[in-house]
Amino acid sequence: MSLLDAGKSNVREGGPSFSLRHRLFRAVWNLTWAAAGSWTPVPLHGWRRFLLNAFGARLAPKARIYPRATVWYPPNLAMADHAVVGPGAILYNMGPMTIGPYAIVSQRAHLCGGTHDVDDPHFQLQPKPIAVEAKAWIAAEAFVGPGVTVGEGAVLGARGVAARNLDAWGIYAGNPARKLRERKRF
Repeated sequence: MSLLDAGKSNVREGGPSFSLRHRLFRAVWNLTWAAAGSWTPVPLHGWRRFLLNAFGARLAPKARIYPRATVWYPPNLAMADHAVVGPGAILYNMGPMTIGPYAIVSQRAHLCGGTHDVDDPHFQLQPKPIAVEAKAWIAAEAFVGPGVTVGEGAVLGARGVAARNLDAWGIYAGNPARKLRERKRF
């Protein structure tokens, strides 16, 4: 399925960035998630995992996604065993998004996998991948921008903003995120 209607529409004039088929898929997904997934009790990780996988996500059997999390496009999401997405987290995964083993995306964190080309007269969308590697932690209400890789074991503190890659085993905080120190490896 082609995601972008590249060169076919002018976003500034209200034209769509994505094909009709893609937008219909997302509409069915959003209705399904609202009706059968988002509100479910916390222990029903398996059910939410089933719904996401049924719509094309690749969630390992021990991945956990909590209620009220938002996944924009399931086929672009991959989560390893013991990866966690907390309640109210937003995975705006226009591009591929991977969450490694034992990585945590805490409550209300926002991972934004796309931007617009500000130099394009049509302001076209540019999906970009996001990777949260093994044992990394995105703390509450933090923001991870398009194209960012959060290295293995890295920490992005609460409400921190990562616009660039975070080094493995570094602890970061602030806007923009600055490295505070190294994290102990385990």
